[in-house]
Amino acid sequence: MPQSHRTPWTTRFAGLCRNHWRTIVVCLALIVLIAILEDVLFSDIVRMDQLAYWLVVLHMRTDWLTPVMTSVTNLAAPVPLLVMLVIVAAFAPGRRPGWCCALNLVLVVALNELLKYIVHRPRPDGFRLISEVGYSFPSGHSMVSMAFFGLLVWMIWRYERDRTMRVLWSLFFGAVIFMVGFSRIYLGVHYASDVVAGFCVSLVWLAFYTRVVAPLFLPKPANPRHSSALAARIAPEKAARPDPTMDTAMWNTTPDVPPAPKHRRMGEGR
Repeated sequence: MPQSHRTPWTTRFAGLCRNHWRTIVVCLALIVLIAILEDVLFSDIVRMDQLAYWLVVLHMRTDWLTPVMTSVTNLAAPVPLLVMLVIVAAFAPGRRPGWCCALNLVLVVALNELLKYIVHRPRPDGFRLISEVGYSFPSGHSMVSMAFFGLLVWMIWRYERDRTMRVLWSLFFGAVIFMVGFSRIYLGVHYASDVVAGFCVSLVWLAFYTRVVAPLFLPKPANPRHSSALAARIAPEKAARPDPTMDTAMWNTTPDVPPAPKHRRMGEGR
């Protein structure tokens, strides 16, 4: 007997990851965040911070790079974010895309202040290039950049039809997020663990926000990529049901029986 066709485990695993990517991202971010938080709370020295200090502060600081890093870190400052909010409100799809991004920013800043108050970690001292106040863990600039630009990436993949543009914009905003976090380490106002933890917190936050809150402000995507995926899911169910508009006689499986022949009586003409 021929063996039944089985889907390769790699294909099934890729499909599982694609269908549950949000859960995977949240779990990985939480694992990294908990590991960093444990070191911050119960250890005086975090190896990640030592390595970042040796690599970035001692070996990468130059006179020409410092003003560049200062400009990069200001991308997550209030004024540039306000300008970008106006641009999003003017050109992004949806009923209130500007309000969607603004609410995201307000809530993530409040969450950052709450976490800083709980952890109470002092900022690094002795090698700062700019002045900052407040606690260090997690990095507010890192959280804000990941939350704001990450939401823009989610909106691009939700509404942009051109795959090339989706990839290019995602790479651009991903680079901005990374560079903002890197600039905080370079300028000496945050430890590397503060930056990575800020990224992880915002990833978990975005998974919640894009699932629960953002759809209240934004319409359903007109992206054919989403439509085709939806059609592929419902096609088997639709094929299994008969079309109610079709003639019901087509579904009648009872064979047609010819009428019985009539018998002639005696005396009737032929």
